[in-house]
Amino acid sequence: MPQPKYIMKLDKIAEIPERERELLKPITEKFAFRVNDYYLSLIDWNDPDDPIRKLVIPNEGELMEYGKWDASDEEANYVVPGCQHKYRTTALLIVSEVCGAYCRYCFRKRLFRNDVKEAVSNVEPGLAYIEEHPEINNVLLTGGDSLILGTPKLRSIIERLRSIDHVKIIRLGSKIPVFNPMRIYEDEALLQLISEFSTPEKRIYVMAHINHPREITEEAKRGFEALHKAGAIVVNQTPIIRGINDDPEVLAELLDQLSWAGVTPYYFFINRPVAGNRDFVVSLERAYQVVEEAKARTSGLGKRVRLSMSHSSGKIEILAIAGGKAYLKYHQSREGQYGQFMVLDCPKEAAWFDDLPGSERYWQAKEEVTV
Repeated sequence: MPQPKYIMKLDKIAEIPERERELLKPITEKFAFRVNDYYLSLIDWNDPDDPIRKLVIPNEGELMEYGKWDASDEEANYVVPGCQHKYRTTALLIVSEVCGAYCRYCFRKRLFRNDVKEAVSNVEPGLAYIEEHPEINNVLLTGGDSLILGTPKLRSIIERLRSIDHVKIIRLGSKIPVFNPMRIYEDEALLQLISEFSTPEKRIYVMAHINHPREITEEAKRGFEALHKAGAIVVNQTPIIRGINDDPEVLAELLDQLSWAGVTPYYFFINRPVAGNRDFVVSLERAYQVVEEAKARTSGLGKRVRLSMSHSSGKIEILAIAGGKAYLKYHQSREGQYGQFMVLDCPKEAAWFDDLPGSERYWQAKEEVTV
């Protein structure tokens, strides 16, 4: 299948009526727009509530006053330009400010503004930092989208990381496996790169961003298989997104299809309170109920997934929400509170950790000192 054509202007999409394009124009002036003809072909244009459409086509709700640009306070985690070190053993390299798709719910919308430059073309300061910190044993290449990089650039980064003995795991965060799977299975140099540097002792993981089962096409499965044969391990993470996958049947189908394709269900995330994302937010109670109902419909392989919030203080796993209470624990922690168990009141409308009365005692004082 030929490489898809990328589209950066709504007026190039004939299926969107002219009047609607005019209404959406202010949104594309504020938030970037980028899609391709392959992914557009997955949309049922006769369905105004089509989930694939909602994932990539702008909506008027993006201009509503809501949230923050940096809802998880990633700015506080930068140790050198382009490199974050939030958790002891993990570093993030922001290698690209470009995505294959600009998903409308993206928690890093700030990267796609002209006045924001978090990604750096020179990743050497980040690589040098990682080399100087032997506690870092896994590195996530993210952005943006790590697989939007040309293969020669990606090779230069991976070769450098593989020269650092204490880096055992390299992770590639990407939407490309379902947004442009041809970039994977038609790029022999990429597959050779993965085969060369994903070894039984030091694996490369592809952290896929698959939000809905309709994204798992025959082309996507071909891409998964090519990655598997090259030696990569593919896992998936997605937020629970209102109007897209906040349905037990949809999530159960997603878990099943991932498991059948050999893609590990890794995280379901609570959608972060990011600017422009109000229409995508699901309450904590609703998200928990939907996930548990979905898990009840799938096998033990699908049940491996964790429901979590990527809060500024760490990844907070939602163990249960019942009787007006949220039962939580720190799965990851910036301040070393691993396993910290919390029971907090959970109002019906609560959609984030900060919305839970009393949550501030677990993070606010520490963050004020840190920041």
